[in-house]
Amino acid sequence: MEITGKIFEILPSQSGKSARGEWKKQEFIIETQEQFPRKICFANWNAKVDLNNVKKGTSVKVFFDIESREYNGKWFTDAKAWKMDLQGQEDSTVPDNISNVIEPDSFDNLTVTNQENSEEDLPF
Repeated sequence: MEITGKIFEILPSQSGKSARGEWKKQEFIIETQEQFPRKICFANWNAKVDLNNVKKGTSVKVFFDIESREYNGKWFTDAKAWKMDLQGQEDSTVPDNISNVIEPDSFDNLTVTNQENSEEDLPF
């Protein structure tokens, strides 16, 4: 499954030991960009998703699995993230190969042509 939204919050990481060995978990919350936004908490187990360069407000696409388990008659559901792509990374640099740029000083040298007798001309 996948969902797109903005990072709402990144929670502190947790770690510990279990019968299967050491584990690390860091949760993060995204807010969807719909008419009625929803906040969803994802679990990032053993650093499968790199959250080091992600900041609050960053647009992301999260790939995840949903898993439910029963414990003492109660059910618990986790959304486990396994991949995250940054969305809408805007490059603020200007490419070197831009052509046909009109400098403000050259506006005086522009010639405006008008096709008379054109059917598309507006009457005003």
